[in-house]
Amino acid sequence: METTFYSLATKNKFNKGLNHFFAVNEIVDEIDSGYNIADIIGRRLDGDDLARDQILPIVGSVIKEKFNYSFDSFNIPSAVTDFTKIIDETSKWTAIDILMVYYNPNGEVFLINPKNPTHWEKAGELSIDQLVVIYAKYLKSENKTISDEAIKAIEEMIAGKDVFINQEFIDHMVSPKRMLKKEPAAAKETAGKKTLTPKYSVLVTNELFHNGNVEAWKKIIESFKASHPDLEVAIFYDNELINDINSLFKWGKVKSKSYIYFQVSGENIRDVSKLQKYLFEGASVRFEQFLKLGVGKVLKLF
Repeated sequence: METTFYSLATKNKFNKGLNHFFAVNEIVDEIDSGYNIADIIGRRLDGDDLARDQILPIVGSVIKEKFNYSFDSFNIPSAVTDFTKIIDETSKWTAIDILMVYYNPNGEVFLINPKNPTHWEKAGELSIDQLVVIYAKYLKSENKTISDEAIKAIEEMIAGKDVFINQEFIDHMVSPKRMLKKEPAAAKETAGKKTLTPKYSVLVTNELFHNGNVEAWKKIIESFKASHPDLEVAIFYDNELINDINSLFKWGKVKSKSYIYFQVSGENIRDVSKLQKYLFEGASVRFEQFLKLGVGKVLKLF
């Protein structure tokens, strides 16, 4: 007899399964919006929105099955602790999306977006003889050859070799992003019991981060701080702390596919994933939904 659904026979397990399916659908939507799955899942893990045993099932169903990424498994030939070359090089590959699944000697699984320094800090090092599975997708067309070349190039960089970089990896219509300064992987202690999160990225999908997007962000952050007066939100762009969000519009530099970063500090940090979701909406063509309230009124988002 077929037993596929027996695990859903109790209310608790059914609800757990349902929450997993909802999470998968949300992650698919975020990938369609331009996010890397390692960034998405990392943020959800930090916010306790996912359990670690959900990681591999999500990668299998979403990256391998739905989006059909190329992949290859690779045993690390020697320990790697300096990831500067990999970060610098892959950050230029605007036409390639990459996911690395690293299995450390303790049996822990780490998802790594090689373009994100924070993920390397969480992993610590790549230990000799450990397994890493590398997934890649060429974003401009269904070209498996280019995806496979990107995977091979990463494997060679891990092995310490000089690599030939296919210029197809780089979309010349998009300016390469500068590498952020490295941030601690987990929230770190500050004065008293206060903590500081890593910097979280928000992809700009509007053609320009214009005045409407700026006003939407103001409303979102105002709502967050109204609900969480003990927390502070800092905004960063191009490695600079932004004291006045209006400057992001005045500069005229923040265009589509750019990243703006934010960081939350305080004693009881919460709702970070929800904040990131709203900021993403505010940086898209859907920013107007946050501007419908009258002057002086605060959105109830949190």
